[in-house]
Amino acid sequence: MKKTLLLAALLLITGATARTLEQIKAAGTVKIGTEGAFKPFNYFEGKKLTGFEIELAEAVSKQMGLKYEWVTQSFDSLLIGLNQNRYDFVIASHGITPERQKAVDFSDPHYCGGGAIGYLAGGPAKVADLKGKKVAVQVGTTYLDAVKKLSGIGEVKTYPKDTDAQQALMSKRVDAWVGDKFGVIEASKANSSIKLGEQVFFERNAMAIAKGNTTLTAALNDALKKVQADGTYAKLSMKYFGSDIRCK
Repeated sequence: MKKTLLLAALLLITGATARTLEQIKAAGTVKIGTEGAFKPFNYFEGKKLTGFEIELAEAVSKQMGLKYEWVTQSFDSLLIGLNQNRYDFVIASHGITPERQKAVDFSDPHYCGGGAIGYLAGGPAKVADLKGKKVAVQVGTTYLDAVKKLSGIGEVKTYPKDTDAQQALMSKRVDAWVGDKFGVIEASKANSSIKLGEQVFFERNAMAIAKGNTTLTAALNDALKKVQADGTYAKLSMKYFGSDIRCK
């Protein structure tokens, strides 16, 4: 789906009544949407959903006194599902952009990152080196938006999942892959043939909430601050990244 059509679909759906914080607390369980295919942020180990964002969202939910229920679906349909009330909020490395802010609200950022180049030995390591090259990127992402803005790219190949884009690089169907810099670092740890190249852009990533659901947004922000203050955030960040990735 083209970017403009996706935004139009989101705006048409926006306005459906989302559960308020009071309603969620009355039910006792908050429903959370994620992709489950974006290591190390949200992914499956066998049948177990895990990752930095999974553990962080569970800690935030507990801080709010709530149980949690996970719903996984493709990244490019997560915000549509949010505005169809399939879940109460989404945590899936969504970069905050003006376009997305027209359709959903965002919490305070839960980490700062951005897109970076993944390449194989001898491949394009810098943005300037991407000229005339085939670049793999996941559909519906800010990484795709950023790559499209680069001049001189030979061809942009889109894939449903970031892991698919990574596999295209590994099988040499493309010259480079652009994804979250922490995702590229994780992939390079798992496979030494993948190298971390230059960062393409920087962004703030946050949880997405239905437009106008102010009580839930405020509660998420408050709970996030508390898990950052009590050491929970730093512990999870060190576990998955070896550093504190919160926005400074």
